[in-house]
Amino acid sequence: MLLNIVEDKLRLEFTWQEQLLAVRFQKLWLIPLAHIKQVTIAKPQSSWKELRAPGSFIPGIIKAGTYYTERGKEFWYVDRDDSYLNIDLQNESYDRIIVTIDDNSYWLQQLTQVEY
Repeated sequence: MLLNIVEDKLRLEFTWQEQLLAVRFQKLWLIPLAHIKQVTIAKPQSSWKELRAPGSFIPGIIKAGTYYTERGKEFWYVDRDDSYLNIDLQNESYDRIIVTIDDNSYWLQQLTQVEY
């Protein structure tokens, strides 16, 4: 997954494999920076109460797709890595995006220093 900031939007670009595992048919996802409420790199909470619809889940290997949780509708794409990037959203169809990405500290800095 590639992340970029283009103009005033966060751009997520998925590989075909990521699209398949997450059951996401769009290669690009653009999110206005003004819609980002908070960004953290803490390990996200996960529970057996979550409803996956649609997506993929192999315990300890991958969790990808749309999940309905007590916190709302979330998009997950995490693997064995523990470099989490949690992006809380407003005015979007998802309440939160949780991904693992190698340079999560860099993206935390980039997304928190932007003036919304």
